[in-house]
Amino acid sequence: METVITKAQIDDLEAILALQYAAYQSEAEILGDYAIQPLRQTLGELVEEYKKSVVLKAALGNEIIGSVRAYAKGGTVYIGKLMVRPDHQGAGLGTRLLAEIEKRFDCDRFELFTSCKSERNLHLYKKSGYIRFREETDGSGVKFAYLEKNIDLSPTARPLAAPRRLSSVHIK
Repeated sequence: METVITKAQIDDLEAILALQYAAYQSEAEILGDYAIQPLRQTLGELVEEYKKSVVLKAALGNEIIGSVRAYAKGGTVYIGKLMVRPDHQGAGLGTRLLAEIEKRFDCDRFELFTSCKSERNLHLYKKSGYIRFREETDGSGVKFAYLEKNIDLSPTARPLAAPRRLSSVHIK
């Protein structure tokens, strides 16, 4: 069975929220804080976010095993909540979801953030072309790294290298 990445439908949101609760346990453990926003988000809040964003899902059969969200504002696409079910992490699905959400927007800049303690996330974003441009500490003392990826849209720009394709992942 192959993993298929498509736009999520409103009926998928309950499963995506359950995935989010499972996927963000490791982040909560790293931070020593199980009250982080992804673990407190409600279905109603996710529905409101869905209305303003592009939400993708990665499904293996009928099971959602990954997701990512993004929205555009002022020439920048803000990417958030990139997640892969824990038992499917490390196989390239996060990289695939990130590349696919980038393809959904015509812009010159992407931005995302993660905890400065999230070494796996920072590694993924760096290998995907993101560069840290700022750090901020929130009210609870968590330090976040903000990363950006600028796309040169000029006709003479050298094209970015195509991401490595995994044979078991199909994108629709």
